[in-house]
Amino acid sequence: MRAARFHRYGAPDVLVIEEAPEPHATTNSVRIKVRAASVNPIDYLLRAGAIRDAFPLELPAIPGRDAAGVIDEVGSAVTNATVGDVVFGLGGVSDTTAEFAVLTAWSAVPATWSSEEAAAAGLASVTAAGAIDALGNLSGKTLLIEGASGAVGSAAAAFALDAGARVIGTARPANHQYLIDLGVMATTYGPGLAERVDALAPDGVDAALHAAPSASLPDLVEIVGDASRVVTVIDQEGAARLGVRKVDAANDSALLARAAELGQRGRYSPRVDRVLPLASIREAHELAESGAGKIVITLE
Repeated sequence: MRAARFHRYGAPDVLVIEEAPEPHATTNSVRIKVRAASVNPIDYLLRAGAIRDAFPLELPAIPGRDAAGVIDEVGSAVTNATVGDVVFGLGGVSDTTAEFAVLTAWSAVPATWSSEEAAAAGLASVTAAGAIDALGNLSGKTLLIEGASGAVGSAAAAFALDAGARVIGTARPANHQYLIDLGVMATTYGPGLAERVDALAPDGVDAALHAAPSASLPDLVEIVGDASRVVTVIDQEGAARLGVRKVDAANDSALLARAAELGQRGRYSPRVDRVLPLASIREAHELAESGAGKIVITLE
């Protein structure tokens, strides 16, 4: 099968397109013919070798955590999927940017999403759903999301708004209209955040989600006034130091199904900033690593 692979850790130029052995569905998994896969921060961190101690890879490795496509193999213990189903979901730590991929968590793609949007939803939506769940009941509460215009932040905003929360989100000014269209009150990053948030929510903020690679976690704790009401999906060290909960993605089909249900109701459209073909995998990683937004790779 055609696949993106890297034979050594390094910059994006270590990525190559080549033939690789096909994976096959195991007992509790499905295999898909991949239509699209997305690029997530963990993908370029793994490729660069930045987190090899925590996540050692057997090289050569295929990048990618999530994908969307058509099921063509079903594991012997799987009862909720059939060949021909169009699904999106999560594979292993690094293995989805290829002609075929094995998913260990998946859900049907809602009719409202394109293949590219479905590919962008996997890791972002389970991360966001887990973070929102960790904050408990948000109905009638005010939630501040640092990095609300990103893939995880915008998914979290969709979950929170659907739960009845008022959402304030930080983003670059160029993304403020995007947030407003989502139903989020937009403000900017950086110094003076507490004052800007106070102007938008004079009665205070009940909870906060740190979903951007910023140094703002202490500021979020100060704004909320209670570290137990702040969640980060980014800063492990800061979470331990401040008493904030760190939430990691889980390969959980139920979380994916919740995202799909939101999508079917028109309440969640996964963010996609650029779409590139498999042949442009190096460019895709360069763009993602430079902060260019959510990049999706097509394989059809």
